[in-house]
Amino acid sequence: MLADQLSRLGRFRLAAAVFLLFGLAACTTPFHANVSRFQAQLPAPAGQSFTIVADDPALSGGIEFGQYARLLEAKLAQQGYTAVADPTQATMIVRFDYGVDNGRERVRSTGIRDPFWGPWYGYGRFGYWGRRGPWGFGWHDPWLDSGVESYTVFTSGIEVKIDRRVDGQRLFEGKAEAVSTSNRLDHLVPNLIEAMFTGFPGNSGETVRISVAPEKAVPRR
Repeated sequence: MLADQLSRLGRFRLAAAVFLLFGLAACTTPFHANVSRFQAQLPAPAGQSFTIVADDPALSGGIEFGQYARLLEAKLAQQGYTAVADPTQATMIVRFDYGVDNGRERVRSTGIRDPFWGPWYGYGRFGYWGRRGPWGFGWHDPWLDSGVESYTVFTSGIEVKIDRRVDGQRLFEGKAEAVSTSNRLDHLVPNLIEAMFTGFPGNSGETVRISVAPEKAVPRR
């Protein structure tokens, strides 16, 4: 009897360990960004300068916006364009926006592949995101609820628009969106900027899928 109980306990612990390993793997799985870019012939970088401004006036002058704008500035500088502080001295105006929605709950059975990790789900900023959504998970214990779990997923995105200053002609516009279990803009926005400038400026009218690094786990104290 004791041997049977120990055997069952051992099997339970093994199953729990396997489940934990799969859970940890899911936490480090990269999410994917869909990047769409359009251009009307960006000028060659030589002699071209730019200033970054907030496309949403509510973000203008914000410390957070400034942090992300510097990342965007560095990416454009890598392309050979020159950043200037005074918009009147720039040949191009770069309009930048970002956000994350309030999240939505998803439910799946453990052991069944969730389509969230497969095909793209297009819930974009355009009607769905706000600046931030509430953080939260709603996990059900699979040992107590027949293997059903729920969790919150968020859609985040950025927009980059580049206009010629002298006449306002649109030279480039792009957006990158991703679905993930994180709503941390300090993690999401840098990765989305990275995705936007992977293969920049890309082929006009093409949407590409780019892997974005997973969020690093915060060490527990």
